[in-house]
Amino acid sequence: MTAPALQATPRPIDIALLASVFVIAACGLLYELAAGALASYVLGDSVLQFSTVIGTYLFAMGVGSWLSRYFERQLPAHFLRIELLVALIGGALPAILFVANAYVPGAFRVLLYGMVFAVGTLVGLEIPLVMRILKRNAQLKDLVSQVLTFDYLGALAVSLAFPLLLVPHLGLVRTGLLFGVMNAAVAVWALWLFRHELRRWRAHALACAAVAGALLAGLAGAEHITRFAEDKFYQDRIVMSSASPYQRIVVTQGKAGHRLYLNGNLQFAERDEYRYHEALVHPAMAAQGAAKRVAVLGGGDGMAVREILKYPSVESVTLVELDPAMTQLFSQNPTLTQLNGHALADPRVHIVNTDAFQWLQQGSDTFDVIVVDFPDPTNFAIGKLYTNSFYALLDQRLSASGYAVVQTTSPLVARQSFWTVVQTIESVGLTAAPYHAHVPSFGEWGFVIASRRPWRLPTALPAGLRFLSAPTLPLLFDFPLDMARVPAEVTRLSNQVLVHTYEQEWGRVTH
Repeated sequence: MTAPALQATPRPIDIALLASVFVIAACGLLYELAAGALASYVLGDSVLQFSTVIGTYLFAMGVGSWLSRYFERQLPAHFLRIELLVALIGGALPAILFVANAYVPGAFRVLLYGMVFAVGTLVGLEIPLVMRILKRNAQLKDLVSQVLTFDYLGALAVSLAFPLLLVPHLGLVRTGLLFGVMNAAVAVWALWLFRHELRRWRAHALACAAVAGALLAGLAGAEHITRFAEDKFYQDRIVMSSASPYQRIVVTQGKAGHRLYLNGNLQFAERDEYRYHEALVHPAMAAQGAAKRVAVLGGGDGMAVREILKYPSVESVTLVELDPAMTQLFSQNPTLTQLNGHALADPRVHIVNTDAFQWLQQGSDTFDVIVVDFPDPTNFAIGKLYTNSFYALLDQRLSASGYAVVQTTSPLVARQSFWTVVQTIESVGLTAAPYHAHVPSFGEWGFVIASRRPWRLPTALPAGLRFLSAPTLPLLFDFPLDMARVPAEVTRLSNQVLVHTYEQEWGRVTH
């Protein structure tokens, strides 16, 4: 009977390479997540963008793994070169895409998928090369388990850190460059580990220094890169910008005053936001007559709350906003609190930072008026807030005499989308009263009042309004022929037809 073979003791070089696998996996996934996030910001429909980016990346990894068979000699040298290429391309990916979107938007998609494919191919080459280098001193079963363990741990670490720590505190550009530096550090480590095996060591050292230096310089100037791209994209001067786990928030200042953008989409312009928010709030609030308990879903900028507080009957306003960065910004920044009249500091206002869908599901309080001020349904995450399931929950939280009002995109540009929302509201048994108003920054814009009883025309509005008046209010409910009702399908969680319809209609305008 032969004695079992003793497992070889791991060498320091093997431990270092396994640690490199952890970093490689973390960096590779980071570049993939950054590309998906940027594609969602720019192109919308996060499900589609992340699906196509992940699919392209995984396919490219397969191509890289297949190509690794042609690397037979000087494996450490090949590993070092590939690591430097990943560092350079992956690390610069967010910065390049940001700049491309601002200066050559037509090239964004080509660059996006080209860079994702290049990074995926290089990462697909890395892991097989590491395994073949490690194979010198490990049994195959131990080798595979060790490499895959460190690979999966690296992926887990960055998947948690990306939304919770990296993007909120560093932003996409700085995060990409930081992980590029980490990739370059692995290359420098490999340069030291294999110093006795590498030919032309000096050339490799210079390459490492050049790549690391370029990435560190980019990291130091990351804020300038972001501003360089965004100043061109937004035209007006950027006065503040931040990235939260949910969105990129940018406020600009120009001839039209301040403008708020979320993920590049305009939310309001100071010069005419009063038209939008008066139209959103007052037809429902004035018709209710004496609303005491009011809820606002979305609307973290506090503009809708400002209009609601013009009614002396209001005793409490619950603002449900997913992103705490929004409510903090519009509660604390002196310029922005001036725009919303310090509404979020009013003692009657209670801010809840949570998902509106879950908030409706978990609560039981009813409200006299609910103002629904979400962004347009550009992706499925927002699209769920326009489904019959959402409106059924909304119905449960309305008092018997209550009204809900929903901002509902443009009935002129996105006619089918607008009437899809109306049809969906009616499908849960609510009465819908659609109307529209002209907001110069947006064009013709639509709203829908939903209630259990028919909406009634109010006889009076609060004093001091700049846009609405009691005599002209009925005009908002008159639809000309080019905005008149068309047949529409109910949007459900299972189909989210509104997201597809919206993308098609607005896509005809923007392309």
